[in-house]
Amino acid sequence: MIRSVCASLLLALLTCLPVWASDQALWEQSTLNQILKRGELRVGLEAGYMPFEMLDRKGNIIGFDVDLARLMAKSMGVKLTLVNTQWDGIIPALLTDKFDVLMGGMTITPERNLQVNFTDPYIYIGQSVLMNPKHRETISSYSQLDDERYTIATKLGTTGDIAARRFMPKARIRSFESEADATIEVRSGRADAFVYDLPYNVIYAARFADSVVHLHEPFTREALGWAVRKGDPDFLNWLNNFLRQIRDEGIYDALYRKWFENTAWLKNVAG
Repeated sequence: MIRSVCASLLLALLTCLPVWASDQALWEQSTLNQILKRGELRVGLEAGYMPFEMLDRKGNIIGFDVDLARLMAKSMGVKLTLVNTQWDGIIPALLTDKFDVLMGGMTITPERNLQVNFTDPYIYIGQSVLMNPKHRETISSYSQLDDERYTIATKLGTTGDIAARRFMPKARIRSFESEADATIEVRSGRADAFVYDLPYNVIYAARFADSVVHLHEPFTREALGWAVRKGDPDFLNWLNNFLRQIRDEGIYDALYRKWFENTAWLKNVAG
């Protein structure tokens, strides 16, 4: 009888071994395991997206995402390295292991999700419109810009670019490499409006109140998430639990107030 029980236990153990070995191999290859071994968390972003990430007057990258990344690295017990990357190449850079996680305020879309996996949303935003002041008295809604008389500036490869083409198909759309290039077009009068994320537009309008008008009612709703390479459940699990923890402890809300409800940091921003 004892021999029979032992044989059954041994058979069960041997049956589980392939599964355990497979799980262990998955962990060995996990980005999280590599971060811990390396002692360094590499975060990809594009400095220029206020208030998520931007350069201060000393050339340092600061912002909401940066503070979250610092907390993340501290929780892991590793150092943080920020990898400033052009937006149009930021997903390829993640996929080729230039950094470990993309924290650049990326909207979760089905198309992007085919290439990368996203964490749970860490913030919700929408698209809004910055206009040249000459339209202050005549345009009060984004829908009025859907006219061939108007030129709409966007940032290439963003959901603002997609939204402008979807909701303003009759207008002339001009896409630019950066927010700065697009907004200068609006302020100079070469473009009538700029379609972009609400948080950025709110802060830009506060900085340049005399040269732009903000239609602050968002006309889309978008979830932003952190992106990781596919096939890495351990890292994705850790990131989601980290996000849940800082929300439960009130840390997330404190950082949100710092960057989205207070503009004291603007005096330290370059340009």
